[in-house]
Amino acid sequence: MLENLKIPVIVAPMFLVSSPTLVIQASQGGVVGSIPLLNARSSEILEQWLAEIKEALPDKPWAVNFISHPTNKRFEGDLELIRKYKPSIVITSLGHPGKVIEAVRSYGGLVFSDVATIKHAKKAAEAGVDGLILVCSGAGGHGGTLNPFAFLAAVKEFWNGMIILAGSISDGKDVLAARVLGADFVYMGTRFIATKESVASDTYKEMVVNSTVEDIVYTDAFSGIHANYLIPSLKKEGIDIALLKRRESVDLSHMVDVKAWRDIWSAGQGVTTVRRVQSVVEIIDQLVLEYESAQKEVGHLV
Repeated sequence: MLENLKIPVIVAPMFLVSSPTLVIQASQGGVVGSIPLLNARSSEILEQWLAEIKEALPDKPWAVNFISHPTNKRFEGDLELIRKYKPSIVITSLGHPGKVIEAVRSYGGLVFSDVATIKHAKKAAEAGVDGLILVCSGAGGHGGTLNPFAFLAAVKEFWNGMIILAGSISDGKDVLAARVLGADFVYMGTRFIATKESVASDTYKEMVVNSTVEDIVYTDAFSGIHANYLIPSLKKEGIDIALLKRRESVDLSHMVDVKAWRDIWSAGQGVTTVRRVQSVVEIIDQLVLEYESAQKEVGHLV
């Protein structure tokens, strides 16, 4: 299925942003749509979503993101739903992917793992995954710190499987550049926050459209793990950005009801190129045109 994509793009699964409609429109449009299983607040809702996606995409690839850490209270139940609805790709985050690999291989699916370090890339490779998603510096959400040139080259020293590059990939030229580096696919999230099909609030979408790379801050102050956040979303909650950037102590005691992802919003460093709210199909068509134009330009240069 993956060889028939219009462009080698996987729309990243985004917590509290991705929706079944976004998945369906992306996969029908010629890329791979994905959704975090935990976006569904109950197993009953999740089953409804998976049934809807499965029915709409009988011959198109689609993906789900599964938290494979034992702290996931829905681990066994969600894994059983994976066996039942058979998503083409299961993307694992945190924890060992072993049980997931066993379940997905039973129906012929693929398992990709998010990795942000060489250590975790080697562990996922040893576990037997089909693809490694290299989460590089500048990625939205829990972005890594490694440069994509260095990360990809280092991984290729020990890995011959599929590579999916993630981090600040925003247009068709970026996709071609990733392919030239040796990636098989790219992960693209921020570009799809400001879509008609995402369930991000209108305020969040507008903030993404109006933000630039200078509006991104990388901090572990809110979840204990470093992530890239939109500075305007922090300011609206009364957080002192100057102190945060200087890594000084920030008083968060007043933020009892404020939560990362729900109230403090994330985006990657590629946010500058998101200039308006579009439909998923409009973005895919634009990416294809940009990709083809870049291919012609590269041919002209060489």
